[in-house]
Amino acid sequence: MNLLSPISSIMTKNLVTVTPSDPLTRIKEIFDEKNIHHIPVVRFKKIVGIISKSDFSYFLWGYTNNEMTDNLTNNRLKTWEAEDIMSTKLAKVESTDAIRTALEVFKINRFHALPVVDNDELVGIITPLDIVIALANEPIRLQDYSS
Repeated sequence: MNLLSPISSIMTKNLVTVTPSDPLTRIKEIFDEKNIHHIPVVRFKKIVGIISKSDFSYFLWGYTNNEMTDNLTNNRLKTWEAEDIMSTKLAKVESTDAIRTALEVFKINRFHALPVVDNDELVGIITPLDIVIALANEPIRLQDYSS
């Protein structure tokens, strides 16, 4: 993989997003049905936050141990909205930025997902997993292993 290639070459483009006013029941459905770990929160096409699966689980942690707390959890899921738990302090990259730029941000800040924004519009997301997959899909060149 060429670290100078644009982020657009490996980013996830088909995103599942929510709006700030979506109830947490919608967030739970997405995490339960999709194999994703981050949900961008958008107002029109502009990203305003992100909800990670771990933050969502932390929000629910301790509220699912018995019937009484299950009712409390269900009420919280119905009454709280995405904007109540989303992270709003986001690092962002552009689709034309080099993959190396994303690696530097991941290394320095320990983020697990970076929204990709062009002209203030969300166009994708990049995660360390995207980079690992790109590396794993690289063809093996025999000359790399010859003595």
